[in-house]
Amino acid sequence: MTDQISSVNDFYSLMKPRVMSLVIFTALVGLIMSPDNIHPFTAFIALLCIAIGAGASGALNMWYDADIDKEMKRTVNRPIPLGLIPKSEALSFGLVLSFGSIFVMGIVVNWYSALFLAITIFFYIVIYTIWLKRRTPQNIVIGGAAGAFPPIIGWLSASGSLSIEPIILFLIIFMWTPAHFWALALDISDDYKKVGIPMMPNIVGSKATRRQILIYAIITSFVAVLPFFVNMASVYYLIAVLLLNFIFIFLSCKLYYTDTIKLQKELAKKLFIYSIFYLFLIFAILLIEAIVKSFI
Repeated sequence: MTDQISSVNDFYSLMKPRVMSLVIFTALVGLIMSPDNIHPFTAFIALLCIAIGAGASGALNMWYDADIDKEMKRTVNRPIPLGLIPKSEALSFGLVLSFGSIFVMGIVVNWYSALFLAITIFFYIVIYTIWLKRRTPQNIVIGGAAGAFPPIIGWLSASGSLSIEPIILFLIIFMWTPAHFWALALDISDDYKKVGIPMMPNIVGSKATRRQILIYAIITSFVAVLPFFVNMASVYYLIAVLLLNFIFIFLSCKLYYTDTIKLQKELAKKLFIYSIFYLFLIFAILLIEAIVKSFI
């Protein structure tokens, strides 16, 4: 009985549950913000398929990156490096979940959302993990699109058609990703250097990376206020986001003008953690306002 529970937990870990939770949340925001009504059961199936698709991407990512995961401190305790799950089983698990989630999404919800779910999985595995991650320091800039698709999928699940609103939600996540991930890369640059992954700090250096983080933090801050100007959000959202933007840019500036390596790593870690709260709070405010609006 213990082995069975352990096996289930191992496969659950293979799906990157922390990443999966953020995917579900941003997809939920897109779904709720859509002006079209969706049956609660259909909405549940849509979110379930998005969650399973995200988990499938995580499993396939761990399958492909098993060779470098076992060498990095950050990933050495994942199921495959620990020998808890064979690579072949991770591959089969990921493929079954991928095709299953796309098929169910198409049959139960609609084929537009299923198409974007397929694009998301393909983008994360083929474009980012297999093609870009080991070849260019711009890997996370281009590959980050995969993490930005969920609000669009959520929106399409309810409406079946695209508009400016889900595209703005996409852009917020897309522009946020480089600053968020490069802050982590600064903190664990030795890990990436060890396995030969061309992350920005190891290719262009710390100073240039910190400059890029600041630039993307500023761009993200501009994009984050767009919901107010297209009537997606209220003035209360605008006030909250301006405050969040100030802190985001302040921490990025502080990181950029810090020369001590030890302090850089500390500030990079702090910025990485704040960036998670930043994105969560932006989407949480949008979600709350959308729910309140539906009752008015």
